[in-house]
Amino acid sequence: MKKIVVAITGSSGSIYAKVLLDKLTGFQHQTDAVGVVLSDNARVNWELEIGPVDFSDYPFRFYEKNDFYAPFASGSAKFDTMIVCPCSMGTLARIATGVSNDLVTRAADVVLKERRRLILVTRDTPLSLIHINNMKTVTEAGGIICPATPSFYSRPKNLEEVAATVVDRVLDLAGLDIGTYRWGTAD
Repeated sequence: MKKIVVAITGSSGSIYAKVLLDKLTGFQHQTDAVGVVLSDNARVNWELEIGPVDFSDYPFRFYEKNDFYAPFASGSAKFDTMIVCPCSMGTLARIATGVSNDLVTRAADVVLKERRRLILVTRDTPLSLIHINNMKTVTEAGGIICPATPSFYSRPKNLEEVAATVVDRVLDLAGLDIGTYRWGTAD
């Protein structure tokens, strides 16, 4: 049973976060807890890109961005995986430099120091050398950079299916047992 933190930050790409939350709803049999935290810009982008949302429709616990009493703000709560989806370049920079100024960056700091799994779903292009160096720093610290780069082998038919090609990869990286398109297997 996994204990997962999902952080949604202000990068464009709210569809990835929506598909991730929707899919995680179907994995409650593999998760012991799912905690979710959104940055202010994540809320703005969600409304802009997807429209109004009622997060109470999701079966997860949502935390305010400055709630340092959230269980995953400490390593003793033993959350084993953190997914930042989408991950803005500002959030990446704060994680890479150890700036723990909100719950998102504090939780990422905890996951890294405890040698647990941190998956950053970056969504920006082009990349500056600063971005690339921050990705290198996080990777050397044990994090996984998983760019929101969809695949098309499965011939996705709509925007959510395109986003799912990235989200399924993220769920694989998180260690969940998922049924998804696999290269070289029969349809």
